[in-house]
Amino acid sequence: MTYRQEEPEVASPTPGSQVPPVLPSIPLSAETSPNGDASIGGLVREASSHVSTLLRAELELARSEVTAEVKKGVQGSVFFLVALTIVLFSLFFFFIAIAELLTIWLMPWAAYLVVFGLMLVAAGACGLIGFLRVRRIRAPERTISSVKQTAAALGKRDRDTPALER
Repeated sequence: MTYRQEEPEVASPTPGSQVPPVLPSIPLSAETSPNGDASIGGLVREASSHVSTLLRAELELARSEVTAEVKKGVQGSVFFLVALTIVLFSLFFFFIAIAELLTIWLMPWAAYLVVFGLMLVAAGACGLIGFLRVRRIRAPERTISSVKQTAAALGKRDRDTPALER
């Protein structure tokens, strides 16, 4: 008789429901081997299986939480995009109103030309500010050095380890 531990299934929630998915878990009661005595190898295998299940459960929990929060963020950002679109279209009317106001003192073509020039100056200033901010972005130096150190350490370990132990 062979003892086989089945992998728990990960269920996903039904679409539209607010019930979180069922995650695999480690049993809280002690499992016994079929013959009553467990070997060291069996205990190590069981412990590694439990650690693996725990890690998978933690990753699944993190994924489900992040997915739910991202969905909320996307829904909220849609309304921001609609508001931004309305504001952008409303700016046309604002600039026309400014030009019409300037026609009191200037000829209409000159008033619209002044407004156009002010719009170009504002766009140029915003573009320059954006360029200067983007230019300040630097590479993630600490992450790059950490990855290089890890790669070097793992590479050194592989070279130091005999082929039979790998």
